[in-house]
Amino acid sequence: MSAKVIHFPTRPSRLALRLEWFAADRSVLLAIWALYFALRVAVLLIDVAPTSDAEWYFSRAASIAAGQGYLDNHGAPTAFWPAGWPIALGLVFAQFGVSQVALGLFNLCSAMLTGALTLVLGRRLFGSEAAARAGLLLLAVYPNAIGYVPLALTEVFYTALLLAGCWVIVTRTSRWHLVSAGLLFGVATLVKAQTLVVVPLLFAIEWLRQGGGWRQVWKRLPRLLGEGLLVLAIAGLTVLPWTIRNHVQLGHWVAVSTNGGYTLLTGNHDTATGDYTPDAPVVAALMARPGLDEVQRDAEARRLGMAWITDHPDRFVKLLPRKFLRLWLPDGEAEWAYQGGAPGYARFELAYRAVRVLNQGYYGLLMIGFAAAFVVMIARRRRDGQRWIGWWLLPYGIALYPTLICLVFSGQSRFHYPVMPWVCMTVGWLATATLARLGERRVRPTLH
Repeated sequence: MSAKVIHFPTRPSRLALRLEWFAADRSVLLAIWALYFALRVAVLLIDVAPTSDAEWYFSRAASIAAGQGYLDNHGAPTAFWPAGWPIALGLVFAQFGVSQVALGLFNLCSAMLTGALTLVLGRRLFGSEAAARAGLLLLAVYPNAIGYVPLALTEVFYTALLLAGCWVIVTRTSRWHLVSAGLLFGVATLVKAQTLVVVPLLFAIEWLRQGGGWRQVWKRLPRLLGEGLLVLAIAGLTVLPWTIRNHVQLGHWVAVSTNGGYTLLTGNHDTATGDYTPDAPVVAALMARPGLDEVQRDAEARRLGMAWITDHPDRFVKLLPRKFLRLWLPDGEAEWAYQGGAPGYARFELAYRAVRVLNQGYYGLLMIGFAAAFVVMIARRRRDGQRWIGWWLLPYGIALYPTLICLVFSGQSRFHYPVMPWVCMTVGWLATATLARLGERRVRPTLH
């Protein structure tokens, strides 16, 4: 006599049904978007004047809008700090007037684009609507991301550019998409000069994720190498007019900006602590040295920084953990802008501080989830017989590139801002995958 295994139909658990509703119901997505939009509009109601770096960018943008060009505080042509953000903001000011309202609305548009790209990239990288929506929800309520929207800093605009460039490459279907990606990465390079290191990362993942034998891997290398070079070439051509402008107006070849050496020196000198220290004595002495123009001062700062690293390799290595911690440990630095530029800060200081503490806790949970997702994803892919290399690695590559840059230069928590949408979409996947797993375990056979 043979025995037959009878498979009883099972009723989905309540948790599984709720997760399905979260992933499929249109009203859920609309509610997430409403929350995302409302929180960012609400913060625009806070009166906050540009201070520090934001004041520089705002003033340069106003100068560009007035047709005066990119000038320093003394009215002379300059290439100090990348000009991409002031140029973009200057175009907005030229059209709508120089005002905090125009700035805020432009940042709001960039933030909404960031949200849309977080959603579509979450779908593409993790193949899950629930994960994509969860990532958007996590970003929607992230206080530090919200707090940047009224500020005249580069982060909101740059994050949208970075996500857009990556999206075009990941989803490309023709060479024209590569041209578009090159333009986006070129503009992003004008905002943050180190951006182009992301392009090789994207094509490296694309090269290795498809699998096959080593013969197939090496066979597709020439095509991907050519596509990567095309993107880099278009990006370079996008930056070229600015480089030529610098040579014409400054008398020297300056690719993007003249603050690279200065930034290197602030993170590598005798009194360096791993943080960005622009008031260090060695930096102040260089800035006050007569007889040096802007380009020469930047070159001298680069020389001094490299000489210090060469002469003190042990101290440079000891600074690396500090730089890493300064980049990734604190969060909520948007509060500093309100502390310096919001007239009502003193009156609501307790509320600002409470949000800062809440944000730090939320950020900590996101980063724990980001680290855990890496382990869980590799374990799952190995269990399912999949290659461990895939587009899911892109968020970790995006996190790696500012890390390596800060280890050489200096650490600032502000530099991890563009990584956070990637963190949110990854943690969104982890949260929904965990809930789906729990939902499966609660299923019980249903007898009829």
